[in-house]
Amino acid sequence: MPRLLTPALSAPELNDPAVQAAAAQLATGGLVGLPTETVYGLAADAHQAEAVRQIFSAKGRPADHPLIVHLAPDWREGIAHHTEGRIPDFAQALMQAFWPGPLTLILPRRTGHAEVAAGGQSTVGLRCPSHPVAQAVLQAALALGVYGVAAPSANRFGRVSPTTAAHVLDEFAALSDEALLVLDGGACAVGIESTIVDASRGVPVLLRPGILTVPELEAACGQRVYAPEDAPKALQAAPKASGTLASHYAPSAQVRLMEAKALEAAVKMVLAATHPPGPPRIAVYAAIPAPAAAQAKRSPVLWRTQPLEADVCAQELFALLREFDAQGVSLIWVQTPPAGPVWDGVRDRLQRAAA
Repeated sequence: MPRLLTPALSAPELNDPAVQAAAAQLATGGLVGLPTETVYGLAADAHQAEAVRQIFSAKGRPADHPLIVHLAPDWREGIAHHTEGRIPDFAQALMQAFWPGPLTLILPRRTGHAEVAAGGQSTVGLRCPSHPVAQAVLQAALALGVYGVAAPSANRFGRVSPTTAAHVLDEFAALSDEALLVLDGGACAVGIESTIVDASRGVPVLLRPGILTVPELEAACGQRVYAPEDAPKALQAAPKASGTLASHYAPSAQVRLMEAKALEAAVKMVLAATHPPGPPRIAVYAAIPAPAAAQAKRSPVLWRTQPLEADVCAQELFALLREFDAQGVSLIWVQTPPAGPVWDGVRDRLQRAAA
């Protein structure tokens, strides 16, 4: 069973025993379950090839599917260490606006650096997390010669991302206490993975939506942020990036997105039918009011109310999908989120979960 340590959460010092233990674990080639503001990451020193290969092995992740490298709060040193050549002005503006924070930038990779973490590509994804525990660990690790840690979500490949330390322990219970140290940093504040912007092709291209919206990104960098299908045709091929496969973030139960009227009608049919005794087989996550019968003690439907605010929905989404799996439901019906850029990150995760 992995080790679990709890550092001081509000403002952990670099000499906090849990922080120091995690930094030493990274420096010596081990794995750390690292809390960030987005989701928990499965972290290893990005420049120790064998340590990074442990991430791919533990997750069951294809070796050509790149990982995001997380940098210490003084991220300029990490940028210089990992990137090749001049960084575009728009990328620098995005760093200044959103780092530390839930933004990943894809940049040309410095030859010979983080090659395994980058999946062999000539680019590398970089971000600086804002979670105080992550920042303390990254700073302490930097003092030990770790210039950045590769840290994809700490779950088995394609599954629901973890937003608590308990989720990480559940995913990797088979690993030994020597192989994995998990830091308990509380529940993640954002709850979905970072926004990814490709800055390697001369113009900003959104590869994965997140809590940061396109209007916010455009306001910060002063130019258009392209969708992949709208990027200028003269640009080279898009790099691979984390979390962009059609099917991803999926619970064991089958997820189906439904408009409000269709969902309401389907639930009505289920509630009108005769069901054998036992736990609910269908979970519903919807903003529409729950029928009285759905709230009955022996209802065949497990109902959870979808928040009207996108950031609140994002924060609870993955934990809720895990809860539904733990309840043993076979189907999860989700009301399609509203239109608009603030919902793009949530909508993206649900569409991939349902794919």
